[in-house]
Amino acid sequence: MVYAIHDDDRMLRFMPVGDSMTIGSAGEHTWRYRMWQHLRDTYGGPFRIVGPRETLHDKAADAPTSYDYADPDFPRAHLAGWGEGWQHMAPLIADAVRSCRADVLLVSLGLIDLGFYTNAEQTEENVRRFVTHAREANPRIRTVVLPVIPNVRAESDAAFAAEVTRFNELLAKTVADLDEPRSPLLLASPPPSYDIHHDTYDGTHPNASGEHRIAAAFAEAMYQAWGLGEPYQLP
Repeated sequence: MVYAIHDDDRMLRFMPVGDSMTIGSAGEHTWRYRMWQHLRDTYGGPFRIVGPRETLHDKAADAPTSYDYADPDFPRAHLAGWGEGWQHMAPLIADAVRSCRADVLLVSLGLIDLGFYTNAEQTEENVRRFVTHAREANPRIRTVVLPVIPNVRAESDAAFAAEVTRFNELLAKTVADLDEPRSPLLLASPPPSYDIHHDTYDGTHPNASGEHRIAAAFAEAMYQAWGLGEPYQLP
């Protein structure tokens, strides 16, 4: 089903939500920056990037204390954290949506859950909690969810790879189950041509190429389903 967005007369507020792949670390641009550039160049109405946090992760301090963006001149707001997953964000999302007046959530979560905290079924339950709480704060919230991208661990850990596959299957079913016209829930396709040996710097975290591909996955989903913006032009 295709849902139209009619927000020409008001500000549309996007909130990136994610783990270490979304917060990024000192010295990076992040996919959040690539998405802002794309929306700036292709979205026809006023928009804002919102969220209760602004920093990058400082690996030396092992804390989210860095403002050392490769290009700091962009709206850096987000709700993302190194080592945080669905189970961490579900209790936070209502307050974040309410305080930041978010309209669209761009969510990339799950890898850290499956790697350290919960199995596929438990993670799927936290997805449902997250969506419920987000809608409590804004009954018309729109959400785009990225499937988990298997990282380098999945190449050598068959049990972990199976959990990732299982979760992505459950995620697709959950999105279909919870999607509704008033509050659309959209599953993005995996980032185009994503290769962890080419698009990450360590087998997990995106380099510049990976940042563009993650942004492209969100952008393409919103363009095809909602007519928002234009197709993403990969460099």
